[in-house]
Formats: sequence, C-alpha cells, structure tokens
Amino acid sequence: MVTILQIDASSRITRSITRGLTDKFIARWLSIRPSDMVIERDLGKKPPPAIGEDWISAAFTAPEKRTLKQQNALKVSDELLAELEVADLIVMGSPMYNYGMPSSLKAWIDQIIRVNRTFSFDLARGEQPIEPILTSKILVILCSSGEGGFEPGGIQANKNHLDSHIITASQLFGVSQHHVIRVEYQEFDDERHQKSLELADLAISKLVQQLTQQVNDGKIYEQIRSR
Repeated sequence: MVTILQIDASSRITRSITRGLTDKFIARWLSIRPSDMVIERDLGKKPPPAIGEDWISAAFTAPEKRTLKQQNALKVSDELLAELEVADLIVMGSPMYNYGMPSSLKAWIDQIIRVNRTFSFDLARGEQPIEPILTSKILVILCSSGEGGFEPGGIQANKNHLDSHIITASQLFGVSQHHVIRVEYQEFDDERHQKSLELADLAISKLVQQLTQQVNDGKIYEQIRSR
C-alpha cells in the first residue's frame, strides 16, 4: 500500500484551482489503486504557526533533555512530521503568491524540516554539513499563477520563486523525485488560461498513470524498502 500526503496551501477554500488539481490527482489515483491511504493536511484552513525562538531552542535540544515547555513548542511539528514520515507520495497544491509560496506552506516547511528528524548536521562534512535522513519520497507540485511564463525558459522564469524554493527545501524532507504541473494566466481568464487548464488535466492523467505503473512494477516499493 502506498501512503499519500495531500497538502492544500491555497487560502481560497472555494473556487481554488490548486485544490481542484489535488482533488483530481487523488481521485484518479484512487480509481486505479483504491486501497492506498490518503492523509489530508489543509494548510489553508489550518495554517501551522510560524517557528520562533522557543521552537528553535527545543529542536536543537536532545529529546531526553527537553523541558515540558520545549516539548509543547514542538507539538505541532511532531504532528506534521508523523504525517510526513509515513508518506511515500506528497501531492502538494500551491498557488503562487507574490512570486513565491503562501505563508502557510512556508510555515509547514519550517515546522517539518528539523535537525535529527529530517536531516543531520555534521561539520566534519566540510562545506556541505547537511545530509537528509528521510529519503525516496516523491513530490508532485500542482501550482497556479495569475500571470504566465513561469516555466523553465519562460519569459518570467526568473520571477518564479515558488517551484525552486519548494524543490530545494524538499531535499531536506526526503524528496528524491519531483514533478511540477502548473496552471497559468488565471487573472487573464483567456484562451491561454483555458489551454493551461486542459494541459494540466492531461498532465495529471499521464503522471498518475506513470506513477501507478511504477508502483505496480514494484519500483516505488523498492524505494520504500530502501529507506
């Protein structure tokens, strides 16, 4: 059985493009593999708190030495990590806000990337002291934007700090394979937007087929067992 963590980061609860994309991906996956498990985490409805000094102090304190206050500071992080750690596939829906990610998604990333839980830090490694602890997770990023041209090589690719930030950070919570499907030109609501919606729909179907085939062929299970 594959465990899927569905992340919805849009602040829009209704008429959200990315929520529609994640729901569509999950529905198509379950139509092929109905016994797989889905964990839902709605960051738009329930944003995680931003980390602060108490959180940082607690995270860098050995578990057996943490005070009750420090344990409480990590309570949300522990809950989110429990969901992440069992996930084989992360399906993340995120709109682009001001050329980057929503604050709720940034808060989630800050809460789940934790020393000695998702990564280790050792100065003996020299200039690259960080190494992931979690491995072999697959990340599907389903994103939307009001403008267009944010794809690699696009006219606004240099302004796209959504995909690049998520992909870079995801290495520290165990992602070794990622896929990006985007819908653009939402604010224009023209033919380009409609075409973008159609292409995203086709891309989701194709990706679901590709990944479920990997599962059926045993390739994803090999990655899971290697953790």
